[in-house]
Parts: sequence; C-alpha cells; structure tokens
Amino acid sequence: MRAQEITFLKLVQGDKQFQVPLYQRTYSWGRDQLNRLWEDVCELVEQHLSGESAAPHFLGSVVLAPGQIQAGGVQRWLVVDGQQRLTTLMLAFAALRDHLKESGDLRGVDRVHRQILVNEFHEGLDHYRLLPTQADRGAYTSCVQSRAEAGGSDNVGAAYRFFRGALAEGQEAGDERWISTVETVLKDLLSIVEITAESGDNVYRIFESINNTGVGLSQSDLLRNYVFMLLPKRGERVYQELWLPMQQSLGPKNLELLVWLDLIVRGNYKAKQSEIYREQQKRLQPMAGDEAALQYEIEQLSKRGQRFRRILDPAREQSPALRAVLERLMSWGGQTHYPIALHLLDLVDAGRTKPDDAAEALLYVESYLVRRLICQTPTTGLNRIFMEAPKELETDRPAAEAVRRFLSGRRRRWPSDEELREAVRSKPFYWSGRPPQRSYILRRLEESYRPSEPVDFAKAALSVEHVLPQRPAQAWLQLLDEETEPNQSPQELHDLLVHTLGNLTLTGDNGKLSNHPFERKQQILESSALRMNLEIAEAKRWGKAEILARADRLTDRAVELWPGPIGGIKPPGEESPGWTELRAALVAMPSGTWTTYGDVAELIGSHPVAVGAYLGANPSVIGAHRVLTVEGKISPSFRWPEGSDRQPPQELLAGEGVRFDTWGRAHRSQRLTAAELATLLGKDVAQPVSQDPLPEGEDRAAAERFRTQLRENWPDAYDGVMAALDFWRRQGGYVNYGRHEETSCFPMLDAGTSHRPHLLWPIGIYPVSGTVEVVFQYLKSRSPFDDTEQRRELLNRLNKIDGVDLPEAKLELRPSFPLTVFAEHCDEVCEVLDWFVGVAALDLARRD
Repeated sequence: MRAQEITFLKLVQGDKQFQVPLYQRTYSWGRDQLNRLWEDVCELVEQHLSGESAAPHFLGSVVLAPGQIQAGGVQRWLVVDGQQRLTTLMLAFAALRDHLKESGDLRGVDRVHRQILVNEFHEGLDHYRLLPTQADRGAYTSCVQSRAEAGGSDNVGAAYRFFRGALAEGQEAGDERWISTVETVLKDLLSIVEITAESGDNVYRIFESINNTGVGLSQSDLLRNYVFMLLPKRGERVYQELWLPMQQSLGPKNLELLVWLDLIVRGNYKAKQSEIYREQQKRLQPMAGDEAALQYEIEQLSKRGQRFRRILDPAREQSPALRAVLERLMSWGGQTHYPIALHLLDLVDAGRTKPDDAAEALLYVESYLVRRLICQTPTTGLNRIFMEAPKELETDRPAAEAVRRFLSGRRRRWPSDEELREAVRSKPFYWSGRPPQRSYILRRLEESYRPSEPVDFAKAALSVEHVLPQRPAQAWLQLLDEETEPNQSPQELHDLLVHTLGNLTLTGDNGKLSNHPFERKQQILESSALRMNLEIAEAKRWGKAEILARADRLTDRAVELWPGPIGGIKPPGEESPGWTELRAALVAMPSGTWTTYGDVAELIGSHPVAVGAYLGANPSVIGAHRVLTVEGKISPSFRWPEGSDRQPPQELLAGEGVRFDTWGRAHRSQRLTAAELATLLGKDVAQPVSQDPLPEGEDRAAAERFRTQLRENWPDAYDGVMAALDFWRRQGGYVNYGRHEETSCFPMLDAGTSHRPHLLWPIGIYPVSGTVEVVFQYLKSRSPFDDTEQRRELLNRLNKIDGVDLPEAKLELRPSFPLTVFAEHCDEVCEVLDWFVGVAALDLARRD
C-alpha cells in the first residue's frame, strides 16, 4: 500500500471514478459531523481572508483499491475507507455550484461542475466522479444533476440542504470575497491522506482491519507520555505526587478537557480538542532539558485541575455566592461556560478578584445563556465567544464589569429587556433548548416568588405542563374563538399561544391535568405547592388575554433574575433572530414537502402576515416557494425576483414531488407542521416516551386509562386496536404507555442482547386525537432501521393499506394516519408488524 498527503482537488481531478462497494454502509453523516466540518472550513476561510497563513486542515484518510479499467472508460477506484468524507465533500461542492448559479456566476458553476463533480466526456454512470452505493445513488445523482427532487429526506439530501443553508448564511454575513474563499478552502486547504492498495490485494480484508482497531491513545495519554519522556530524573516523583492524583480525581475524559481548557485560558482560543497534544507539545518544547520548569508546569496544571473540580462539583467551592452560581450553571448543563468560569477561579485564587465579584460575573454568564435561549438566538459561534473571553476580557476593570462589557459586544447578541419581553409573549419556549434547561428556567421563576415553604425541586418529580392543552377539546377552541383576529381560526390562535412561556408551568399532576377544561385544571392547581400554579388558578378563564398577561408578569421576574446587557437596547438595524431561524427552517425542508405561513410563524414566534411580508420582500430565500396558504395554495402575492427564469412555484413543487388537486391545493400529508419544522432544526420537540421494560408486566393503571380514552373517543376502533396489540404481544412484544395529556400507547420490542439493551417501537397510538404515528424519527437512530432503505420499506408496506398515505419526505419524522384506518385494516397492519419483528430478529441474530 502507498500513502501520500494530497488536497481534495488533486485527489478527484482527472478521468476517474470513486466507487463505494456494496459492503460499505450507506451515507450516515448527520448534523453534528457536518457542523464540525463546516466550523473548520469557516475558520480556514477567516484565516485566509485576514491574511494569516492558513495551514491545511487534515480531514482524515481515504483508502482506495484499483478497479477495472475498460477501453475508453474512466479509471475506477474502490473506496475501501473514507466514503463518508468523500461523499460529504462532493455534496458540499454540489451545493456550492447551485449557490453560484443562484448568484449568477455561470463561470463558477461550470468550473465546479467540471473540475469536481463529473467526468465531462463520459456518459451513463461513468459521468459521475463519485458513485455511491445503490441505496444512496438516486439521492446523490439528483444533487449532482440539480434535479427538482435534490435535497430529499435521507442523509444525502440532508447534507446537501445543510451546505445550501450554510453557504447562504455565510454569504450574507461575509464580504464579496467570502464565497470564492470557501471554494479555495474546499479545493486546496483540506488535506487528505490517500492510501492506495496494490492490484490483487484483498480489499475486504483491508476494510475489516481498518474498522476493527483497538482503543487508541487519547490526547492526554500522548501528552503524558511526552512530558515524562522529558523528565528522566524527576519523572517518577512528579508522576506520583502530581499527575497520578490529578488523573485519578478527574478521570480520563475530564483530564483531557482540563488539558484543552489550560490552552484556552492561556489565550489559545483557537485550540481544538482534537489537537491538544500538538498544541501543548509546541508550548512545552522550549522547556526540554529544564526539568524544574517542566515540573512547575505540571504543578500549575494540577492546581488548575483542582479549580476545575470546583466547577464540576460546586460543593467544593468555599464561597457561598460563588458556589450558588456554579450550582446553577451546573444545573443548566453543558460545557460552554467552562473557559470563563475557570479563568475567574484562576483570578480568585491568585487574589486578583473577590469571590463575590466572580459570582456576579458568572451571574452575567447565566443571564446571557438564559436570555438567548428564551429569545431563540442561534447558538452558532456560542462556544467560540466563551473561548475568546479569557484573552479578550479587560484586565483594568473589576471582573464582573469586564464580563458584562465583553458579553454586551455588538456581535455577541445578548438580548435586551425589550427583546426578552417580546420573546416571552410570542416564542415557542417549549421548543427552546433541552428539557432540563426549560425546567430550570421555570424553577427559577417559581423561586423568585420567595415562598415561605419552598419546594424541594431535587425530590419533586415535576414536568412541564401546558395549561392550554396541546390537543385541545372543542370547549377550549370555543373559548379561543372569542379572541381570534379577522380571518384567524381558533386552531391557528391556539398554535401561536400553546408553547409560549405564558402558557407553561411545572406540575407533578401532568397525567391528571390532561386536556381537561380550565375549570377542572383550576381545582387541581389550587392544591399545588407552587406559587405560580396558585396564581394561574386565580384566573377566571384561560385564553389569549390571560396567557399574554402572565407572560408580561413572568418577564418582570425574568428581568430581575437575569440582568441584561449594558445599554439594554436592541442595536438599530440588527436583524431579528426569527428571520435567521425562518431561513434555516426552509433550507431544512426536504424536497416534496410544503408548509404554511402560520406554521412558520408558530415556529419563530411571529405572525403569518409578518412571515408573508418577509418572504414577499425576500423571494430569493431558499425554499420560499414551499410556504403556502393554510389551504395549501400558492399565495397570490408570491413573486420570484425580477428577471428570474425559475418555473412557476406550483410547477416547481410538483417537480419536487408535491401533489396538487384540481383546485391547486397541495396534498395535506406532505405538509410540514411547525413541530415537524422544529424537529428538522434539531429542536427537542418530541414528548419523552417511557421506554423502561416493566419486569412485572405492563402498567395496568396506564393501560386502563388508554382503553377508557379509546372507548370514549373512538368506540368503533376499539376492537381492532386491541386485536392488533394482542397480536403484537404474541410476537414477543409488550405494550408501554405515555404519561402526557392523553395516554398514548407504544408497542415495544426488546431486541437487545445480554449485554446491550436495544428497544424498538414502530408506532405510537393516540386514543383521544385518533391518530397513529409512525416513529421514523426514533427508528432512524436504531438498528436495523437506521438504514434508510429499511425505513422506506416500512413506509411502503404501510402505504399499501387503503387509507394510509405517508410521504417519503417524512422518513426522518413522525407522520401519522387515522386510528380508524388502523382498526379497520387490522389484519393488514398485523402483517406489517410481523414483518417489523422479523427484520428486528434478523438484526438481533447478526449483533448477538
């Protein structure tokens, strides 16, 4: 085998084709991997634009084996390893080419297409520079050929859409050189090690050996080995007295994190966790031969490690004020605040600031994080802001003032009181951040009432409750009908209000509250120990006016708890984060789907009229044509930019796979709701599902609630549903139940091995709303249904049942069909369930 380091452009140029063999898995990169790659690309772009010397970024290796060469054909290479990187970069170039096309740069389009994506003078499959596996081929070639269906619901389509959105947002924020610099970086500054096998080598054995490696050394392991190699005389004592206690107290992961934080706090804010060893080696190299200096460095790292333990375990902090705010940040979760917190503890221990001043500084950090979450400010660049802080903080001011001034910087987006008030009234808080963060904010708001007998939140099993229910009964809609605007339905008003902070509280009685009328909820809330619930119970009714009034009261408390930036006024001319989120949502939509102005308004906390006005003024926004009226029609006011040669919106949507009836209305099954748009953006939308196998059988009380709700709401479907669940049990499955509002039902299958649990469930049954959800969203992360083809087969089998019409564009979501169809076609449903169990059993046999 031969190896050489090479740029991506040099790797792919020429009449050649990279073929992904059948034994390779399908393309599987998701949002996290794509984000990491794009962050590296953007850093190289920034260095290049600022005139810094940008060293190539090492992307990894690609292992190739020579394939057959036909007379007059292309040189074929089998991709033994590295197909994920190759496919990702090809999709990035396809997105770049299409971005250049929309910008009017036809020479750039031609250049990228010919240099990277295709073999210009070959036809058929030889035309493509990369040929993925059969399962990915259609989706990939659609992107390369810029077909209407490009950007579908699978991972290939999602990656293409990711890069389309990233390029559009980057172009808007950058100067005129930005897009050409991106092209330069992708071609010439991404370094790949090309490893080429010889003809006759056993390619599959090479693949097995690469993918069955042992556990490699961590970055901290490499650093430890290097340091103690430089300590031949003092090494054993330094290891026993300093390094080993630090390693044992922190554990391997936190030790590696500490070594990275040590670089960040020293001012090396660009240091990557994957390059800790190289950066620390560069820093320590000048001390080689000076064992006393190296010992001092280990002593300083050990002391910093003790401070880091106070962040990880705030009970170790002596100062009550500092301990309290460290505990709050620990409850908040995440590691974003670690660099600035460690820097402040350094200052405290060095006597350069007081603990109370450091505590106030960390209160500003908490406020910054909380306000951004409530206002749904994009998190892009958030980690970098905190990594820059130790170097950028002014040293001639008290720590708290320095931190507040730093976070108040124009481009750091600390929401003002005005922005906070508007967000509390309009943003869907229930979709913001992670569930523990939402609960934390509600808990702190409850604590602000300063009750004489505060609730012990550590022991109380509380969850977030919607006062106005998510699935309202008719009585609720009749109440809302009194407050609707002209041309607004009660359901549309409900959707704009239901997830806002003013409608949410904490309770231990979520199952009891369900979607009862407000009068019944009042009776339950009156017995609550939480002051915020007693306040809600005092209301005479619960509609728009009450929800907005409570939102304003909660905002007053939030402003007291979490102070705002210096100045406290939104900078003039700064775009609302809602429009950024709108653009991200439209890019995230798979081809073959549509949504409404109301759905987008619900997602971003706006109003359908404002959404329509924005898209009317910005029709070139990617995916703008996919936003339709509530009836599923093209808005009469929608126009492409002047001079555009694009097809009429309905023709374009039809080409993407959206079906229209004779009245020009798009098919309802292909509509993406606000919740589905939020899911595509990676928001935590889904209700948590109880998945624990119950050793003593199914939860009888929950089972009875489910049966009662089913009998009361869908009596004709009762027998069919019960028969299907009995069939599921006979196949070796069991049934579990949800704990939110209506008692949902989940047919569960334990497909785990003796040493690794593996739970699967194909559907969720909702006995009040009368729907059956197919949970592709969960299945996509569970073998064997993490394979798109298996999910597509499940969709196709269900779609053969009369009355089921699940769009392929929702293979990442939770599309639904009527419960009545499920019951009426029980035998056909059971055939699909039987197939599901069989596929899971074969996969279990393979894994065991």
